Amino acid sequence: MSKPQKITPFLWFDHQAEEAAGFYTSVFRNSKIDRVLHFGEQVGVVDFSLDGQGFNAMNAGPAFQLNPTISFFVVCETEAETDEVWGKLLEGGKVLVRLDKYPWSEKYGWVQDRYGLSWQISLGKMEDTGQKFTPSLLFSGVQSGRAEEALHFYASVFSPSSITGILHYGAGGEGREGTVNHAQFSLCGQTFMAMDDTMESPDSFNEALSFVVDCEDQKEVDYFWDSLLAGGGQESMCGWLKDRFGVSWQVIPRALPKLLSDPDPEKAQRASAAMMKMRKIEVDKLV
Repeated sequence: MSKPQKITPFLWFDHQAEEAAGFYTSVFRNSKIDRVLHFGEQVGVVDFSLDGQGFNAMNAGPAFQLNPTISFFVVCETEAETDEVWGKLLEGGKVLVRLDKYPWSEKYGWVQDRYGLSWQISLGKMEDTGQKFTPSLLFSGVQSGRAEEALHFYASVFSPSSITGILHYGAGGEGREGTVNHAQFSLCGQTFMAMDDTMESPDSFNEALSFVVDCEDQKEVDYFWDSLLAGGGQESMCGWLKDRFGVSWQVIPRALPKLLSDPDPEKAQRASAAMMKMRKIEVDKLV
């Protein structure tokens, strides 16, 4: 992606963050580990990029597990690449939707990998999404039927934004009439997808996959914190929150990662200790 990433997917692992990042960068071409941040002697956060798109992974214990409510739709432009990526991700994983021809794709499958992260692999063209990897939100359980409400909410919070298209279920379809079969929208130049669950899955959004919002300053932190909480969201600690739909976000000022990785260990520890006491991050209290 040519522009700086405003929104970055953040993956929560028990202790496999570095291993998982290494696996993903081996599966996809033009990928690399960008930075490994240690907490003492242990690996804390791993920043990596897949085909130019940024991801973060963190070791944070067993409290949350990845599930298919947020997956990544992957565009593969050749059948050989589709088969190769599918085969690698399936090693130690499981099939959610078998790789086959469907009305929406010449070749498509949904797989949950060995670490619990889900991928929708599709033979297609990059121009359809504008990026290799597209986060796809599945509104299930108590959130089922709220996909359209959610994407309009996100489009109101982020600017620029646009809604590319919404395909609804009709009468007699697999899903409840009027709910979202598939939708595509753009937030700050990044493509997202959304759909309502038709399978009555017990899974729900949780902190295992959150989205980091990169904020230039305290003014932006305040704006996104208040906006994403609007209408029934829930504050958490260290810049984390859940919006009204249960999706987790981290509203992070650009200064925070720099302070946490300061070469002076006393400064880094001071910033970390201050952050641990905060809900919304306040930049002037980190130093």
